[in-house]
Amino acid sequence: MKISVWDTYVTREDGAIMHFDILVPHTLKDELTIFNYGREFLTSKPFNTKGISSKECTFCHMEETSDAIAAAINKQLSLIHISE
Repeated sequence: MKISVWDTYVTREDGAIMHFDILVPHTLKDELTIFNYGREFLTSKPFNTKGISSKECTFCHMEETSDAIAAAINKQLSLIHISE
């Protein structure tokens, strides 16, 4: 599976900068949807952040991914589509 990698930096409530990547199918271009994936990820963390926007999250590159990561992305996409 070909994916897009979105390089993301957010400021935690304690002032520390947290870095993570948002991985999505390369065909997904809607930034709001991509940012929402990042927001959802952050809800699983035990701290608050200032949020995600185009200032904190930018497209980095595309790459082929492993079968395990592709399966995780597809699982997340199916969960989101079911709940919509």
